[in-house]
Amino acid sequence: MIVRKSFPELEANHIAPFRKLLGIGRPGCPFKFNESKKIIRFPNGSTIRFAYCDRDSDTDRYQGTEVDILYLDEATQLSEQQIHDLNACVRGTNPDFPLRTYYTCNPGGKGHAYIKRLFVDRQYVGKEKPEQYSFIQSLVYDNKVLLEAHPEYVDELENLPEARRKAWLYGDWNSFVGQVFVEWRNDPNHYQDRRWTHVIDDFPVDASWKIYRSFDFGYAKPFSVGWYAVDHSNRIYRIREYYGCAGEPNVGLMITPQEIAKTIREIESTDPNLKGKTIAGIADPAIWDKSHGESIAEMMEQERIYFSPGDHARLAGKMQFHYRLAFDSMGIPMFYCFKSCRHFIRTIPILIYDEKKVEDIDTTLEDHIYDEARYLFMEHPLNQRKDIQKPMPADDPLNQWSTPQRNIRGGLYG
Repeated sequence: MIVRKSFPELEANHIAPFRKLLGIGRPGCPFKFNESKKIIRFPNGSTIRFAYCDRDSDTDRYQGTEVDILYLDEATQLSEQQIHDLNACVRGTNPDFPLRTYYTCNPGGKGHAYIKRLFVDRQYVGKEKPEQYSFIQSLVYDNKVLLEAHPEYVDELENLPEARRKAWLYGDWNSFVGQVFVEWRNDPNHYQDRRWTHVIDDFPVDASWKIYRSFDFGYAKPFSVGWYAVDHSNRIYRIREYYGCAGEPNVGLMITPQEIAKTIREIESTDPNLKGKTIAGIADPAIWDKSHGESIAEMMEQERIYFSPGDHARLAGKMQFHYRLAFDSMGIPMFYCFKSCRHFIRTIPILIYDEKKVEDIDTTLEDHIYDEARYLFMEHPLNQRKDIQKPMPADDPLNQWSTPQRNIRGGLYG
């Protein structure tokens, strides 16, 4: 079964080329194409089925389908849930034929993080087995036929915008089209000096810094609680998190507000950076909704966990994220994240733009930590700084970035 995100893509890239290749429709052609079912039948009984999957619910059409080989073209355009559902179809009963799934894709899209975790980072969870996953990187330079027929194609890729060029020309999985927070950097080599990275080593927070707790409620979807310290320069540090995810993509723990509040209270009474501190709580204004009875805020107050309504402005909040993540000329941002906050580190870099609301986040993704952090950032609004620099390059053979130097205009760079 061959799958693409939309039917027009499926028709143009697979169905039409297959029909032409096999000569379907010509007199005497032994191959048959069922137009309504989108299936090619071969004389030996084998079939190729063509399918598309735009929304998560589209996978319902393929329940009960049984295939030996699944081919997901542009797999990163599918969500992790869609990929899981479609893989459930790979369950042929022929013991002599190995079951397989092939993914072809470029960096970027809803499934980017899932594909990157399995094939690039090779990080596995649950019953995933490393030996079942193989990554064959293929760059444009490997396509000799294309380059001979279209030698200027590399020049065309070179002229693309930075993120698209890195992804399509160099196969860079840390930079992809549609990524919202392109400023994000996680560089273990700088966890201690805190330059050109947002992720840093955990450390004991200064007793004079203010502590905040931010909250985004979820039941069927994950909830998120984040604790932050704000230093005397208004720099924010994410120092602890409690993320209510059941282990499946974007699936919540389905526990009550009271249960969440009890765990919050336990964390704040035992964590060395939180114990004994005055903690100000900020949350999504929706938790004060009483239209269906007692509000979530009131339920949590029963456990002595209190919040104030946060500012829910979406676009202004996204810009605060950008301002916080931006590096100054010395590689110092206005936001850091402790390396122990692994869910923030996992979800923030993979957020992409909504296809319809093009200035906003795609809310079908795991945006719960983003929302929770946004409330906190809006509580401490920041103006855009003037001395903004792009992150330090990975390759610096002349040490131009490792030590501040004077440029020809007398300014500082590095």
